[in-house]
Amino acid sequence: MTEQRSRSSSGERESKDGGRRNAPSAGAVARRASDELADLLDREPEGIVSVERTDDGWRVGVEFVDVRRIPETADVLAEYSVDTDRSGQLVGYHRVRRYLRGRPEDNGR
Repeated sequence: MTEQRSRSSSGERESKDGGRRNAPSAGAVARRASDELADLLDREPEGIVSVERTDDGWRVGVEFVDVRRIPETADVLAEYSVDTDRSGQLVGYHRVRRYLRGRPEDNGR
């Protein structure tokens, strides 16, 4: 018989009988990392651009407007890499790159 699962409000998976698994979902970790970094930078994120599990937890890529310009298409965006522990607590972050909004990515770096 297959055990049914649902998600709690924190994004953790919950079994039918209420028992929680240890690890939060990738989506919950990504949202939390984005929210915590937004608080640290005092800016609103443009979006989550990546999420991956690491040996020690999770790595989440979050995009922010670094410099606002007029027109908006000239904004300078920045991508940050956020590292969390296995429970989704932020342990570090750094800016990975800056680029102009709408400009094709240069894959020949």
